[in-house]
Amino acid sequence: MRRRSAPLWLLSALAGVVVVATGVLAPASAEAVLVRVGPVLVFLVALTLLAELCESAGLFDLAADLAARLAGGRTWLLFGVVVALATTTTVLLSLDTTAVLLTPVVLTLCARLGLPPLPFAMATVWLANTASLLLPVSNLTNLLALRTLDLHPAEYAARAAAPAAAAVVATVVVLAVRHRRELRGRYVVPAPRPVEDAVLLAAALVAVLAFATAVLAGADVAVAAVLAAAALAVVAGVRRRALPSRGTWSRALPWRLVLTVTGLFLVVAAADEHGLGRVTAAVAGEGGGFTDLLRLAATSAGAANLVNNLPAYLALEPAAGDSVPRLLAVLVGVNAGPLVLVWGSLATLLWRERCRARGLEVTARSFAASGLVLVPVVLVASVAALALVGGGVGGGVGGVGGAGGGG
Repeated sequence: MRRRSAPLWLLSALAGVVVVATGVLAPASAEAVLVRVGPVLVFLVALTLLAELCESAGLFDLAADLAARLAGGRTWLLFGVVVALATTTTVLLSLDTTAVLLTPVVLTLCARLGLPPLPFAMATVWLANTASLLLPVSNLTNLLALRTLDLHPAEYAARAAAPAAAAVVATVVVLAVRHRRELRGRYVVPAPRPVEDAVLLAAALVAVLAFATAVLAGADVAVAAVLAAAALAVVAGVRRRALPSRGTWSRALPWRLVLTVTGLFLVVAAADEHGLGRVTAAVAGEGGGFTDLLRLAATSAGAANLVNNLPAYLALEPAAGDSVPRLLAVLVGVNAGPLVLVWGSLATLLWRERCRARGLEVTARSFAASGLVLVPVVLVASVAALALVGGGVGGGVGGVGGAGGGG
């Protein structure tokens, strides 16, 4: 009988413990990493709970039903609505939310309508990654960059808008061309589902909108996520006369993801203390022209596919120097680039699990083949947009440090 390999979260956690216990990573550096990553992990947990409560309230199911009716039986139009939904969910609630909660909704919708699931599934995972550039909350890497950039979240969004828009447009074009045959035809519009609790559903919508508004207004993203999740949990408890069960909370809390992220950060910090920064700087080059930014983005994308996007960001952040466009180029690479190898992004791993649970098997080979088509197009389009506006954004970043540095 074939033995199963150890899960990624366990390997990452053990590796983090080993580098600290053996002194490969100095205690002071380990403490600095945990201080920097701590707020990000709090945000991740709170946002996951918020998304779980929104799903329980029926917000995502309602969105899927509205999408089916809005498209009016036209498959290609439904695809466009799903693209808009995936993009919006990623931008406002992070790529992991799209991977974890929107994927099963989309696959269930395809099953109900008798549509081929692969185009819609690929749209979900691709946009979960490529649409994650615009807001600090869209991707954990953006939160790390924001702490380095010393920018207001709205200013960050303004500077990231051009490459973010280019990444989404390029993704949609590649999807539409590759799946043009499957997106032809029509489907029977389903009857609307009844709303179980209109008050709870409205509360979920208000919580999401309030969270997004608070972030754009400059509030601390971790605090905003905690408050939004707590408020919605109170409403859910009042409306249902009980909070979710222990099993629900255990399933909702992303403890495996927390262990994975923490372990990866500690390992990369240890590597940085032993010369990783010099290697990545040499490969990434320097300069702010189109070819320079493309080289940096491509290096970041390659690293993200090999070792996952979160540690890849920490490894490549010093290569940005004091340039905002170069740090944005790193984000282009680590956010939109890890779509060749399935372990390049945690969101992709979560997405693949959801697909398997519903009978859709996407092999690593087929995923890589599709990604090799998409990633070069997205990188070139996003970096071109970044280079066009680069002269206007200028400015430097304060305190760009290595993987072991504080935020």
